[in-house]
Amino acid sequence: MVQYWKVSWHHDFTEEPVTLFSEIGEGGYETRKVQEYRDGRLLRTDGSDETGDIGLSEVPVGHMSDVSAQPEFSASTITEGDFEAVWSAAEADQAPCRLPDLQGG
Repeated sequence: MVQYWKVSWHHDFTEEPVTLFSEIGEGGYETRKVQEYRDGRLLRTDGSDETGDIGLSEVPVGHMSDVSAQPEFSASTITEGDFEAVWSAAEADQAPCRLPDLQGG
């Protein structure tokens, strides 16, 4: 069963993402990911175009409760439609852009 996660990362690092949107497939592995940065920049990957700035996790992501138990993260599920809206917003040019309004939070 495919899951869609939104994970907020609470930190003060200027060059690290503040929100991670993940599509999680079979075995708990990320199949697509979008990273949102403080400046509004969005980076995305499906594993075919990984860079030093973004890549899919090489290990299963585990349980959301384990992620949420870490004080630097807040995790929630989102709908497939919300993930697809974020994925589409993160198109190729990587210029800062506004995230779409998410229906599920």
